Amino acid sequence: MNDISLEMAERVLANAKKKAETIGVPMNIAVVDAGGNLKAFLRMDGAWLGSIDIAMKKARTARFFDMDTGEIGKLSKPNGPLYGIEVTNQGLVTFPGGVPLKNSDSEIVGAVGVSGGQVKQDHAVATSGSEGMKEAKKRFRFG
Repeated sequence: MNDISLEMAERVLANAKKKAETIGVPMNIAVVDAGGNLKAFLRMDGAWLGSIDIAMKKARTARFFDMDTGEIGKLSKPNGPLYGIEVTNQGLVTFPGGVPLKNSDSEIVGAVGVSGGQVKQDHAVATSGSEGMKEAKKRFRFG
């Protein structure tokens, strides 16, 4: 199974931070590995303390279900097929800002979660972070 390296996680953080700075919103940015474990984290000066946990949960949610958290949110509305899923797995986040990360072979190797702005801003920053993966030309493996 493939996993994100620390170098790539740092690249994701750098890309996301650059986007957050561009839009002028301090963010918390979390990167998890293929197992959903925290790999790297960045808290920009002035980012909300309450958003730390949200960013980490967005990243875990995106990895656990291998889709953007906003897409899970659409499925978890009342009468939806995943209604109530946010109370599973010690708490999930089902609004935008979590994005799976893929290597050059399109294999999911982790996820990024962002919190601190409006959900559209969080999603834009997470998506910018994921662009760091496209710059990679190598594969990442466990251990």
